Amino acid sequence: MSQVLVLNGPNLNLLGTREPERYGAVRLSDIEARLTQEAAAYGVSIGFFQSNSEGALIDRVQLAATEGCRIAIVNPGGYSHTSVALRDAFLGVSLPLIEVHVSNIYQRESFRHHSYFSDIAVGTLAGFGPVGYSLALTAAAARLAAGDHH
Repeated sequence: MSQVLVLNGPNLNLLGTREPERYGAVRLSDIEARLTQEAAAYGVSIGFFQSNSEGALIDRVQLAATEGCRIAIVNPGGYSHTSVALRDAFLGVSLPLIEVHVSNIYQRESFRHHSYFSDIAVGTLAGFGPVGYSLALTAAAARLAAGDHH
């Protein structure tokens, strides 16, 4: 059981090679390795899941809740702007989330300016590149240390 689940949506498996001018050269595996070290320093258990499939992401959110996960760090990728179903999964199991975007979605196409997750998130980080995940983990660890998991 992980206290923190890092959930990544479609195309994030391509980090490091996909549009490096926008997303940089850091791979998802590099982010996961760094977060594993940071979580250990915080004394927090962490797990990771990435899928290009909306249904698999929903299943993982539901499973995380039954496993006792206390907070999720989520980069929904393109599902940020389309997935009411993934949003409903978080609401359905009352799993708090911190939303992360590698790029600044507000500097991009107008359809990316709306996220179905921002209004239900504990907080949202956008445009900080891979560091956004570390900032989210810092916030999640502080929240867990304070005993706040709702």
